Amino acid sequence: MLAQEHFAGAPALAPARADERNCGLDSVRGFALLGILLLNICAFGLPSAAYVNPAPAGGATGPNLLLWALITVLADGKMRAIFSLTFGASVYLLVDRLCRKGAGADAADIHYRRMLWLMLFGILHAYLIWWGDILYYYASLGLVLYPLRKLSARTLLIFAGILGVGLSVLPIAYQQHLHAQRSEYVRIQADVDAGKELSAQQQETKKDWEDVLKSMTPSAQDLKLETDAHLGSYLGLLQYRAKDVFHGHSAPLYFPFPWFDILSMMLVGIVMMKTGVLLAQRSTKFYLWMALLSFSIGLSANAWSVWVCIRNKFALESLILSNATYELGRFTAFGYIALLMVAIRCGALRRLTASLANVGQMAFTNYILTSLICTTIFEGYGFALFGKLQRYELYAIVPFVWLVILVISPIWLRHFRFGPLEWVWRSLTYGKRQAFRLPAPAPLP
Repeated sequence: MLAQEHFAGAPALAPARADERNCGLDSVRGFALLGILLLNICAFGLPSAAYVNPAPAGGATGPNLLLWALITVLADGKMRAIFSLTFGASVYLLVDRLCRKGAGADAADIHYRRMLWLMLFGILHAYLIWWGDILYYYASLGLVLYPLRKLSARTLLIFAGILGVGLSVLPIAYQQHLHAQRSEYVRIQADVDAGKELSAQQQETKKDWEDVLKSMTPSAQDLKLETDAHLGSYLGLLQYRAKDVFHGHSAPLYFPFPWFDILSMMLVGIVMMKTGVLLAQRSTKFYLWMALLSFSIGLSANAWSVWVCIRNKFALESLILSNATYELGRFTAFGYIALLMVAIRCGALRRLTASLANVGQMAFTNYILTSLICTTIFEGYGFALFGKLQRYELYAIVPFVWLVILVISPIWLRHFRFGPLEWVWRSLTYGKRQAFRLPAPAPLP
């Protein structure tokens, strides 16, 4: 109790005021939050395999194939990269602000409280609303950011680069493993057809291969089971979803996702804060070169991976091998950031960047709001559209969700200091109910 009173009373231990926020960082975060729906809409409205493979569900010809290719090249992995990047930057900004105000060791306490509460929110979101939650992983990896933030920009960049190289090399090794596993499965299946009894090792190999096929190239029966679960009752879906969520949450964090994928971008976000890139402090020439190089690398890499998948008709090995260019493809994210920084430096598109900043300031609320809207549209306890739309038809829903968020965010922030979930999160973090409503403007004399 005494500690809680200390946290509440210390002037340094308080959320950032409006004049302390970085509008550029909020704009980048808002851009990423809106862009993530370009990928997540498939996870909301189609069986899970369709997220990485358009062949099983959603359509892989005509406009469906074209849209899959465009989203893969322009958005897949990039929006999550930017969101992860801004998360790392925000952690650095928060702790740095508290330390400069004299919080000392209490800054660590605030940081860890913040991450642990976010972890709980992520768990609730994943189990109760949508299986594709990212907050749990952000909070888990956020726990290691506090000591890492003191490393030099060069060291952080090297560490992030090592993780990125690992994420590029692992798919190649995994593709070779799958090739050998497929050959072994063929031999095992021949033994089954011949009536031979399988060893324990053979049974495990057979199950592993069938699980891979089920996750990436599911049968019509697998698709029906998943679709029926989503179109059934809420309690039935809750039970179905719990298996996937528990499996994801219980997997080691040092697996390629999320350790390689998310942590690498969080570290890059800290680097971009330390070097002023996310603060629009570099020259316009710097950002234009950054955009040119980033788009050249990222777009080329993903165009190649799309070509490989289409050429091989989305064969399993080609889908895995295409992930070798995943990290190079995410360079496109840096190009988007560079263009936003140019717009902010030049004062161009002020209404757009201001709208994005409002969305970014309420990112937590808007992230959960997106899940609530989309699950209401697609799940059986809502309008039950899961699995009933083709891929290109899903994208008619995206502008509607964007419009809701873009309209609600500025209206809300005219009256309140934080988004509703941001307010709850901050109140829990600081151990004190935070001021919520903005004071009424003083009357004109």
